[in-house]
Amino acid sequence: MDFRLTHEQLDIKRAAREFAEKEFTPELMEECDREEKYPFEIVKKARDLGFSTIKIPEEYGGIGLTLLEEALVTEEFYRVSPGIGNACLSSTFGTELLILFGNNDQKGRYLKWITERHAISAMATTEPEAGSDVANVKTKIIKEGDEWVINGTKTLITNGSICDFALVLGRTYEEEKRHHGLTFAIVESKMKGFKATKIRNKLGLRASDTAEISLKDVRVPNENILGEAGKGFYYLMEFFNHTRPRVAAQAVGIAQGAFDIAMKYVKERKQFGKPIAAFQHTQFKIAELATRIQAARLLAYQAAWQCSIGETKPELSSMAKWFAGETAVYVSDWAVQMHGGYGYIGEYPVERFYRDAKLMELYEGTKEIQKLVIAKRLIGKI
Repeated sequence: MDFRLTHEQLDIKRAAREFAEKEFTPELMEECDREEKYPFEIVKKARDLGFSTIKIPEEYGGIGLTLLEEALVTEEFYRVSPGIGNACLSSTFGTELLILFGNNDQKGRYLKWITERHAISAMATTEPEAGSDVANVKTKIIKEGDEWVINGTKTLITNGSICDFALVLGRTYEEEKRHHGLTFAIVESKMKGFKATKIRNKLGLRASDTAEISLKDVRVPNENILGEAGKGFYYLMEFFNHTRPRVAAQAVGIAQGAFDIAMKYVKERKQFGKPIAAFQHTQFKIAELATRIQAARLLAYQAAWQCSIGETKPELSSMAKWFAGETAVYVSDWAVQMHGGYGYIGEYPVERFYRDAKLMELYEGTKEIQKLVIAKRLIGKI
């Protein structure tokens, strides 16, 4: 399998890197992390240049490229600043579901709302008692005449308090098999009964918005039901197949960014009369970290490429997400270790990468869930 990038893909990767290095200034990164501030102006700039609408089809105002190109942009943004990178590229979170399962009217309305009016989207699936166990969703989406009434609570929702609309997962009817009977509805934040509360004091990715959403007797028209009622669980699983490679690319970017900072430090910092990089133990660790990053990168690229050619492999998406997430945590941990005590204080950016990395093992399916997906796909029914 040939993973040589095309000239166009290399140009996209370079453009993303140049944008991030210019716009994600050290002062802005520190401010957004310290104050948990969402960088609206930078998000708009990234949107205007097409970085966050790269997968939206051209007919709806997007760039119309593939998940592989999106992964390249993602890696470079997160390499400079995971927090601001997340704010920029997750501003269209959930559009994958619209592209995959939305009808022409829904795409025309909501995708163009994003590309033409800078709307921010969200995916509202997680609940206090339904994280990894998606089928345990308690939110109700019940049909009443020509409308659907939604009641429930969602938590840990990216863009929850700043979104213009969210794709909400709820239960439409009870079934013996819990994963049956789930439905997605498109809910606009201006609708009566929609309330969002920002979650503060997160460990990392503090420039990105996270919130709890309360839905009380929210009424949506029939045309806001995504796809077929009762098929929401299956839609979500396919959504994850397309988004987990992107999380893998996020993790690769974090790992590479932490590695870059560590490399610069060990070449400059002297102990016992010579640079830390001169010690064999440091050299061995540098070699190990670089190898892990490259392995994670190739897994992420392959998983993204499979989706791009229409041959999605759930086990490959999960392999990429799990391994790259674990790599981000491992590399950033060692980057802090190489800084010694300085790595423990906020004056050095490696501390921020360390905090940002952990989420890569948690959201869109914990690493334990990824291992279950991989094993079940390989073993099959027993």
